[in-house]
Amino acid sequence: MSVAVRSFAKINLGLRIGARREDGFHDLRTVYQTIALHDTVRVEAGRGMGIEIRCQSGAVPCDESNTCYRVAERVLRALKTRGKITITIEKRLPVQGGLGAASSNAIAAMLGMEQALKTQIAPEEKLRIAAEVGSDVPLFLVGGTILGMGRGEQVFPLADLPPIPCVIATPALGVSTPKAFADWDKLAAQAKMPGARNSSHAAKLTGSNGSDTINGFSQSVLSWLWSSATGVSAMGGGRAEAPLLDLVRAGIENDFEQVVFPQHPELRDVKRVLEGAGAQYASLSGSGSTVYGLFPSKDAAQKGAQKLEASGTPAFATTTLPRREY
Repeated sequence: MSVAVRSFAKINLGLRIGARREDGFHDLRTVYQTIALHDTVRVEAGRGMGIEIRCQSGAVPCDESNTCYRVAERVLRALKTRGKITITIEKRLPVQGGLGAASSNAIAAMLGMEQALKTQIAPEEKLRIAAEVGSDVPLFLVGGTILGMGRGEQVFPLADLPPIPCVIATPALGVSTPKAFADWDKLAAQAKMPGARNSSHAAKLTGSNGSDTINGFSQSVLSWLWSSATGVSAMGGGRAEAPLLDLVRAGIENDFEQVVFPQHPELRDVKRVLEGAGAQYASLSGSGSTVYGLFPSKDAAQKGAQKLEASGTPAFATTTLPRREY
């Protein structure tokens, strides 16, 4: 039996980096938001043994390091079953783009296996497997607007933002997340050194063992939740824009911009183009290289995407994806 599952992308509506933990990970606070752009993952269960990964993109590993392979292994083990599982990834989303494509593919493979094998995995088991495979894998079990904590694997559904037009810019370069974290650690260490040039910047980086940064972000998100009107169209006037604008005014930022933009100034330029095209908010997604902009209307988003395309940057006009449509 063959099953096709859409594998949606995500963006980060703000991302604050806290202290590095003893296990090598960092404490994070972020708001994940799923969007309508997606890959397609096809799962086929057949006779025989083993797991096979196929993908038309040479940038995607088809060996045991693939997130779909790792999920499939764990699902078979959890179900105490055997069989031949073939997973085909139809790639549209960029690799190492900050959109969570590989993580989303993994969850799509899990859901496809449930259907192909005609069985169900307990919700808590799904979460355990997802967190084991990757930090941002669990969010794709939830969809919509989500608070991410811990190393990103602790996910809590938030009041959904309504569908918001957005532009996703995908420059032709990859950003390594481990390197971005390492660069952040270096920047934070430099900020702690005596004689750091910008004391306010140093305080922002270091805080109280890194905790001030993520606690401040949590308070910003809470203030947004308390003040925003839920279930209001983002296309109208007055308070209709409140869910987006209240979140933006809460002061959300992506800390990765401080280390990624200096190394890849073209990404900062993309953000400026989006802002100049009328984006109400523009930001790096995750550690990049994707940069996105949130727009007041579909027409404005289309024009923003066209402006980026004209400058030589691939871009897509799409919308955020609420949980009810996920």
